[in-house]
Amino acid sequence: MKNFKKVWFDIILLVFLLVVLFVEGLDNLNIGTSNPLLFIVAIIGTIPVLWSAIKVIINRKISVDLLAAIALIFSLFEHEWLSAVFINLMLTSSRLLLAYNEASARKNIESLLKLKPVKIKVERNGKIIEVKYLDVVVGDMVIVDLGERIPVDGTIISGQASIDESSLTGESIPINKSINDKVASSGLIVSGHLIIKTEKVSGDTTLEKIIKLVEDAQIDKPNIHTSAEKFATWYLIIVFIGTIVLYFLNYNIIFILAILLVICADDIAVAVPLTFLSAISFCAKKGIIIKGSSFIEALPKVKIIFVDKTGTLTKGKLKVEHFSCDLSDKNLFLKYAGICSELSDHPVSKAIAHFALEIDKSENEKPKLFNEVEGNGMKAIFKNSEFILGKVSFLKENKIEFSTEILEKINFEQEKGFNVTVFAFAGEYCGYFSTADEIKENVKKSIQELKNLGIEKIIMLTGDNEAVAKRIMEKTGITHFYANLLPEQKLNYIKDNLSTEYKVVMIGDGINDAAALSLADIGIAMGGMGYDVAIESADIVLIKDDFSRIPELIRISKYILKIAQQDFWIWGFTNTFGLLAVFYGFLLPTGASAYNFITDFIPLINSTRIFKVYLKEKTKNFF
Repeated sequence: MKNFKKVWFDIILLVFLLVVLFVEGLDNLNIGTSNPLLFIVAIIGTIPVLWSAIKVIINRKISVDLLAAIALIFSLFEHEWLSAVFINLMLTSSRLLLAYNEASARKNIESLLKLKPVKIKVERNGKIIEVKYLDVVVGDMVIVDLGERIPVDGTIISGQASIDESSLTGESIPINKSINDKVASSGLIVSGHLIIKTEKVSGDTTLEKIIKLVEDAQIDKPNIHTSAEKFATWYLIIVFIGTIVLYFLNYNIIFILAILLVICADDIAVAVPLTFLSAISFCAKKGIIIKGSSFIEALPKVKIIFVDKTGTLTKGKLKVEHFSCDLSDKNLFLKYAGICSELSDHPVSKAIAHFALEIDKSENEKPKLFNEVEGNGMKAIFKNSEFILGKVSFLKENKIEFSTEILEKINFEQEKGFNVTVFAFAGEYCGYFSTADEIKENVKKSIQELKNLGIEKIIMLTGDNEAVAKRIMEKTGITHFYANLLPEQKLNYIKDNLSTEYKVVMIGDGINDAAALSLADIGIAMGGMGYDVAIESADIVLIKDDFSRIPELIRISKYILKIAQQDFWIWGFTNTFGLLAVFYGFLLPTGASAYNFITDFIPLINSTRIFKVYLKEKTKNFF
């Protein structure tokens, strides 16, 4: 309500300021001090600026509001009512522009809040009932039909569907999901039907956490005004000293007032925050949550990126890379391996079962006997002969012999970073499967883009062995790796690379990455279905686990910083020109205030280019 009243006051004030200027213009531009309407409006417009300046002084800060207040006081003291009106017109316009931008940010949050359903269908005690959003509990079986949004985070236990997750991830292409797949709240069912076992409800769901992240990012005023306020502090100190010196040199208060009116930096104080606020809002729509504009400013200075392996560069899911069989009937033994693997929950077994099913989708026969030795392998009886699948040591324990040539092949695969699972039938070695953590499709291209953007080192930190790490390095193009690491060892490598000359980024998704995300200059969490502690520790959260968002994020930051720097250059040029006009006597206070008002819009218009250019998805053409 407070903000609502403030906006309406500024709107009414803006109307009065424009009316007064219009009336003065109709009077053949006969600018004088006798118009009582000018005096009244100038006084009313000065009140909120003075109040803001007083609050700045109480908080022991220096801001552009203080300089504007001084300029207004000088204008009123010298009866330069029209100058005061021009200053107030610009300041009021600036406040309304920021209010509009903040309203847009709130609108983004409100649009997310609308994704929360009022009623949810759940199955309890064999009956389907409707309950309120807050009444759903962990373990509930939630039913989501075509056209409905997923209200909880959980696992699909029945059905399959195409899910539009654009509300959170910014990804417009629906994702197909079925039994055992994880789903996040807010996804829209565009085809199909699901029954979901609830794992997170209410404030713990992905949607609620994203709403909180967006609120924190867009309401974090100290971070958002970082650039403008750092600039304002030094700028105002110089201005105060300079004007005092000039006054004692010529004692001409009119001349000093004209200078103050030209260099009043209200435009830059609005243009720069507007640029960063717009960027944060845009990124949120793309599924990239940035917790403050200081991180946008820091990204172009990044020279070193540390990345976790599992879940960041890889999918955290094993895949069969090579299948070797020394016998002619390869498909038969592949089928046997698939049948056995389907009966196991081991990650390697799942990879083999999936691979076998892709090759042969015919209905599988059942083994006569099946036995699994946890973590070692499994045995089954097919056609009265024993089929064995597992580690080399497990097969050796079961009297399977390996030639030197075969062992060399297996060792070669392991040296390349593969996990090797061998199999035998009727007491004879038959072949092996080489499995590895599957690398995400876009990682290699993204790594190259990062190098093109000026990143000097991309270092993988992993707990895996050196052979696995080396294979990932060769496949992705990362520049360095450190293997066999414990979480605390990752911290040491980050500490050793922190510098005041450049910025260091850590990218991760797991609970063991939280400390590293906090330690780095910028922590980026691949947070789509990641651990909550990693999301909370990070400075930037990617809602969709898409590594290609990393180079995109750096391109965004470079573009935003470019816009902000251009604002400063524009402001510097227009001020220099205006000061020259004052020094040569072409601009008196009224003309100076009009000049300041007109030129103030140039950096603001420049800042709006983020809407016209970048927000049309053309960033990749700029760098």
